[in-house]
Amino acid sequence: MPRFAANLSMLYPQHDFLERFAAAAADGFGAVEYLFPYAYTPQELKQRLTDNGLVQALFNAPPGDWDACERGIATLPGREAEFRSGVERALEYAQALGNDRVHVMAGLLPSEALRERHQAVYLENLAFAAQQAKGAGVTILIEPINTRDMPGFFLNRQDQAQDICRLVGADNLKVQFDCYHCQIVEGDLTTKLRRDFAGIGHIQIAGVPAVTSRTSVN
Repeated sequence: MPRFAANLSMLYPQHDFLERFAAAAADGFGAVEYLFPYAYTPQELKQRLTDNGLVQALFNAPPGDWDACERGIATLPGREAEFRSGVERALEYAQALGNDRVHVMAGLLPSEALRERHQAVYLENLAFAAQQAKGAGVTILIEPINTRDMPGFFLNRQDQAQDICRLVGADNLKVQFDCYHCQIVEGDLTTKLRRDFAGIGHIQIAGVPAVTSRTSVN
C-alpha cells in the first residue's frame, strides 16, 4: 500500500509552521516531510510528531546559503568540509526524529564547461554521505530539478540521477522522483517510474504546470 506524507513546506500556508503538524494529522496524514528542520530544535519537532501521531518521512540536508540563492553544495568544489558538516548535522536530526530519508541538493552549475569537475566532487560527497548515513539506517536521496524553476541546477533528468547512483554504488543512495519536475523536463511519467522504480527511494506529487496546484496533475 502507498504511504502518503504531507509536505509541510508547501501545504497549510495559513498556519505557522509548527501548527501544520496538527493540520496534517487532522486531514488523515500519517507522515510529514518538509524542506529544512534547522530553524527548530529536534526536541520541538519530535514533540509535534509525537503529539499528532506522525512519522517524519523526509527532510533536506543543509543547502548552503539559501537566502543568497544557493541550492545545495554537494557539487561545489571547495565546499567539501561544509558539506560534510551539513551531512553530520542532518543525520543528528534524522536520528532524533526517527527519519530515515535525507535529501541532498546538488547545487547550481555555473558553466557546462565545469560539469566534469563538479560531478567528480558530487560523487565523492555522495559516497561520504551514504557511508555516514548507512550506520544510522538512513537513505540519502538525490533529486532532479527542472531548470525553469531553478536555472543552472546540476541534476535535471531521471537517467542522469540513476547513473550518478550507479557510479557511487551505495545501496542506500536513491533517487527522489518528483513528478512535477519530471513532467516539466521529460514528461512520460509512467514510463520513467516503471523503468527506474528499483532505484527510487521517495516519490513526490504536485500539480503541473504550477507546483502550488496541489489538487491536480495534468
